[in-house]
Amino acid sequence: MDIDRSDRIHIRDLEVAAEIGVYPEERGIRQDLILNLTIFSDQRRAARDDDLESTVDYEAAAEEVVDLVESSSFRLIESLAAAVADRLLDHRGVRAVGVTVDKPGAVRRTRSVAVEIFRER
Repeated sequence: MDIDRSDRIHIRDLEVAAEIGVYPEERGIRQDLILNLTIFSDQRRAARDDDLESTVDYEAAAEEVVDLVESSSFRLIESLAAAVADRLLDHRGVRAVGVTVDKPGAVRRTRSVAVEIFRER
């Protein structure tokens, strides 16, 4: 698959809260995270048929990600990003995914720290 020319669905600035972090003061509390998701899938049939069954249901995908993140307690945003990618790859028609997890305020004097990963089938 030529990723550079592939069709994409973007889910931008998905705001969720999760228990995340390695330091004792981060455990047992929920912290805000911002996720940006890119789903690579062939959209030609969906465009032709104008039918939800022919594409990735991005609302359902986003809700699954929210449920996963909000019920998680990872130490690293890298681990969380990988779990999100694995969940999205379970969807029919998804060939690859890009996942960015931002953790606002993770490092003093920054807006956020982010991890970006790419996974494919």
